[in-house]
Amino acid sequence: MNKIVYTISARGKRANQPIEKFLKDFFPNIPLQKIDSVFGFVEASSLHSGRPFTVRQISDKDYEFLKKNNISIRIPFTNHFATEQEYQKNRIILDKYHNRGNSIIVTNDNLARWIKRDYPLYQLEASLLKEVQTIEEINHALSIYDTVVLPMNLNSNHELLKSIEQKNRITLFGNAGCSLSCPNRICYEYISRRNKVLTTTNILSRYFYLWYYFILHRKWCINKIKPRKLHGLTDFDLDVFTEMGFSRFKMLREHTGRKSGY
Repeated sequence: MNKIVYTISARGKRANQPIEKFLKDFFPNIPLQKIDSVFGFVEASSLHSGRPFTVRQISDKDYEFLKKNNISIRIPFTNHFATEQEYQKNRIILDKYHNRGNSIIVTNDNLARWIKRDYPLYQLEASLLKEVQTIEEINHALSIYDTVVLPMNLNSNHELLKSIEQKNRITLFGNAGCSLSCPNRICYEYISRRNKVLTTTNILSRYFYLWYYFILHRKWCINKIKPRKLHGLTDFDLDVFTEMGFSRFKMLREHTGRKSGY
């Protein structure tokens, strides 16, 4: 059986909260030696997506702690949209973290090719946001990326999972939030577009957007398009997947007192 490793989401981590405390508080059952990586925002960038950038989730001190414990980082450059000019502007971030073992999570294939060309030490991971759904799409992603994160809903498609040959290059979600069965599926592309303004020097523009996202857009997306009940995270039976040959799992943090929309 392959060694099971986990990549941990730093989403929801406060800027002044040490990563060591965050991991102990929210993932107490996963020992440090089983954590392969932590993914989260390291610097402000227009190439982020998935969630609006508000604060750094992995500080310089966090990064030093992770390196001392042989834990790498995954930087979510998951924006759907990227030009080569924009890529060049973000190379200062790529330069800073270009160490063997660190990964960049990418949605845009062109961005992946540029990074692979210029930064050979990075592992490139195809993001959940690519929404691959078929074996053909999975194999195509594997031809570009080192590893591929499958959408949460594919965890129930055991026939497809068993048909994947390179299971060691596949990351499955160990638990799931709103993306599991969201009927709208519009926020990822929307946030990709709107995150372009989060690097603006206009503070009023920045905070107006955050207010708009968290209050107006979130309410509109959840309640106006296709209403559904709200629940918390759901946990998958990882033994089922390890018996199939999978060994890489991505873990999300439970949002205390909050619900996810599925």
